[in-house]
Amino acid sequence: MLKTVFATAAVVISAVSAQAQMPSSDSPKQAAPSVQAAARVAAPDDAAISDAYLYLLGRVLVIRQEQMDRGATGFAYNAVKYNPIGDADWVNPNLDTAYIEAWFAVDPETPVIFEVPEIKGRYYTAQILDEWGEVIANINERMFPSKPFGKFALVYPNSNPALPTDAARIELHSGKAKLLGRVEIKGDKDGATKLQHGFKATAAGSPKIKDTPPVPMFGNKELIGVEIFDDADTKIASALDVAPNAAQMQQKVRAVAAYAASGPEARATVDARIRTTVPEFIEYTFTKSAPYRDHWVGGGQAGNYGADYRTRTVANYAGIWANTSGEVIYFIATKDSDEQTLNGSNSYFIHFPANKLPETVIDAFWSVILVGVPDYRVVPNTLNRFNLNNYSPLQKETDGSLKITLGPKPVVGVPASNWLPTPEGKPFSLTFRTYVPKEIVKTGEWRPAPVVKID
Repeated sequence: MLKTVFATAAVVISAVSAQAQMPSSDSPKQAAPSVQAAARVAAPDDAAISDAYLYLLGRVLVIRQEQMDRGATGFAYNAVKYNPIGDADWVNPNLDTAYIEAWFAVDPETPVIFEVPEIKGRYYTAQILDEWGEVIANINERMFPSKPFGKFALVYPNSNPALPTDAARIELHSGKAKLLGRVEIKGDKDGATKLQHGFKATAAGSPKIKDTPPVPMFGNKELIGVEIFDDADTKIASALDVAPNAAQMQQKVRAVAAYAASGPEARATVDARIRTTVPEFIEYTFTKSAPYRDHWVGGGQAGNYGADYRTRTVANYAGIWANTSGEVIYFIATKDSDEQTLNGSNSYFIHFPANKLPETVIDAFWSVILVGVPDYRVVPNTLNRFNLNNYSPLQKETDGSLKITLGPKPVVGVPASNWLPTPEGKPFSLTFRTYVPKEIVKTGEWRPAPVVKID
C-alpha cells in the first residue's frame, strides 16, 4: 500500500471515528489470576508488547469495520449493497467509481454464488478480501482473463459442496469475506449504475454465520488500548491468517495477553506501552510505511503482505480494503513541501510538468481526493467538489503542464475548475490514486508532484 493505501488509499482505509455498541455484559472476560499464577507470568519487553499489539490491531480493525457495516440499515450477509453513485459517506471514498459492497458468509456445506456482469470499455474489478485484509482475488479481465465475468462459487476452505457447472470455484480463507466491487463512472452515471446492479450474490442455503468477536468501539486518533488483549485467542481463532509468520506472532500475542491478565500492575504496564506505540505507529503510517518522496507516502506493495504484518495493519488503519499494486497504487500526503501539516486555512498548488502528467502513467484512470483528519471523510463545501480526476474539466497551463490548487477559496491565476476547497482552520489529507498503473509508477520512478504552500 501505502504500501497500501489506501482508499486509500483511504487512503486509506478504515480510518474513522465512530460510535457503536459496547460488548454486552456476558461478553468473555479475563479471569482474575491468583497471586501465585501472576508470579509465574513472565513480563514481555516493550518491543514484544508493541509487536503483539500491532499484529492483533490488524485483525481488530477489520472486526471494527464489520461491526460498523452490520450496523447499517438493511444490512444482511450475502446481500450486495449498491452504494449510490457519488455517495461520500465513506472513509476516504473513491468517487470515480460505482461501488458494490457485501459481506459474504459461507460454511462447509453452503457456498455463495456470486455473479459479475460483462463489462467492456471501462475499468472494473470485484475485489474479494479475507478477514485480515488480505486480497483473495480480483475478478476482472486482467486477473481472470479466461473468465472475467459470469458465475463464481465462493466456498469454505477445504470444503467440497455441490456447485453449479457454470460457476468457477474460489476458495475463501475462512467463513467470511468482504467484497468491494468498482465500476468506473467515466462520465456515464446511468451506464455505471446499470452495470453496478449486474453484480449479484445468492447463498446456496442458510449458512451458519459466526458472530464477530466482541471489541469495544474506538476512534482512529486514540485507538484501542490494553483491552485488545482481552480474550485474545477468540480474536485470533475467528479467522485464519495466511501470513507465513502467523503462528509465531499469535504466540507473542498470547504471551502479552497472559501477562496483561496477571494483575492490575501488569495490565497498566501493557497499556502504558500501547499509549507510546500508538502515536509512533500513526507517524510511521504517514511518513515511513512506504517510500516517502516529495512528501507523499506510497507506491509500495499492498493487498498481499507476506510476513509484513505491520504494513497490513497500516493499510487497515489508513485505508481499509487496500488492493494489490497491479490494480491500484495509492499515495497519501498530510504535509506540504516544507514538512508542515496541511492546513485548510492555507492555499497550496500541485504542479505536474507537461512530461509527467498523471494521465500518461495509468491504463485506467487517476484521481486525487481531499479528506479531513482524523476521520478521513470528505469535507463539505458549497461546490460539493471533493476530488479531481482525468475526466474533470481541468485546464492546462500554456506550456502543457497541469496545476491543481487547494485552499479555502480559488487561487488567483489558476482556473477555478482546477481548485479543491479546503476546511478552514482544520488539517486535511490528500489521497492520489493511480488505477492500473504503468511500470513507471510500480517501480517508483513516478509519483505525484509536491504540495507547495502559496505565500
